[in-house]
Amino acid sequence: MILSERISRMEESLTLAITQKARELKAAGRETISFSAGEPDFDAPQAVKEAAIAAINGGFNKYTAVSGIDELKEAIANKLKRDNGLNYSPKNIVISSGAKHSLFQLFAVLINRGDEVIIPAPAWVSYPEMTRYHGGKAILVPTKAQNGFKMTPSELKAALTDKTKIVVLGSPSNPTGSVYSREEIAALGEVLKGSKALVISDEIYEKLIYGDKFVSAAAVSDDLFARTITVNGLSKSAAMTGWRLGYFASVSGEIVKAVTTLQSQSTTNACSIVQKAAIAALDGRSDDDIERMRQKFEKRRDLALAALGKIDGLKPIVPQGAFYIFVSHEAIEKDSMRFCLRLLENAGVATVPGVGFAQEGYFRMSFATDDASIEKGIAKIASFVREYRS
Repeated sequence: MILSERISRMEESLTLAITQKARELKAAGRETISFSAGEPDFDAPQAVKEAAIAAINGGFNKYTAVSGIDELKEAIANKLKRDNGLNYSPKNIVISSGAKHSLFQLFAVLINRGDEVIIPAPAWVSYPEMTRYHGGKAILVPTKAQNGFKMTPSELKAALTDKTKIVVLGSPSNPTGSVYSREEIAALGEVLKGSKALVISDEIYEKLIYGDKFVSAAAVSDDLFARTITVNGLSKSAAMTGWRLGYFASVSGEIVKAVTTLQSQSTTNACSIVQKAAIAALDGRSDDDIERMRQKFEKRRDLALAALGKIDGLKPIVPQGAFYIFVSHEAIEKDSMRFCLRLLENAGVATVPGVGFAQEGYFRMSFATDDASIEKGIAKIASFVREYRS
């Protein structure tokens, strides 16, 4: 066998696979509308671009410290204190090439073979795949639509064992857009007291909130602060997907050192120019641009919900954050892969099957696109559903 046993445990991201299929159809001359990619359609803030240009012109193109430049770490620490009420020292922060990179490295240094990782489902496609790759056991905890697809204390308690190493908490959630309240996080924290489980809080969508104020898991209690690793980045909030800048913060010097060591032997530092540019996304200069994006996303969400709500047989979940709508098509077709492939092939609309998020009978659509595409795409979905039911 040429390939490693590790890679045989990992499957390709279904999100990216569907997006690629849509691109192939478009390249073949088919009209396609893609609601599949989790990527803002806005440009990065002007202050970020100017900071990048200044870094290039200033010759800031050499290696940096593996865990990131001090100036950016300080900007992140200030942001975490200002926005989230979290007191992390710059030495508690590691900067990597995207939040996904941060997560991968955390899983790599924390998981031993047989360790269990609790993941509320529906779940972002990469959590279980990263777990399995590193030899862990993904414990997918089914959640209920009536609870906003959020894990309850009783569900967490039932899944928690002596082998639990990590509990993953994504808020706002991909794919459902659900957001945990302070009270809900506190209740989960009570279940974890006395356990050795760490919490990885994925907060990449924190700036895209359409209801109550966002609450960081680590800010809820002293116990949660001690056990939580806060992961974030700039791909979603500042529309910097291709720039690849993420970070995590943890009070554990052991975890910080381990990830720094791993990164030193893999990618070394995150891009030096992007590190300089990222400061402008965190220090307040880009706040107005980020808020304008959030407001636009909220209007698009409402536009999409209104249109989807008129389609007999579909039942959208109202997202409180992120830029996705999770839509039930169980009344029409329970097989989400079958439904989404037919929708793409027959109507030219790309969505992501719920099975990729461990939730059959649903599809995820992204509203990170223009109003005209949302209206036209959902009109195509409506026609497709009518024909599917006939």
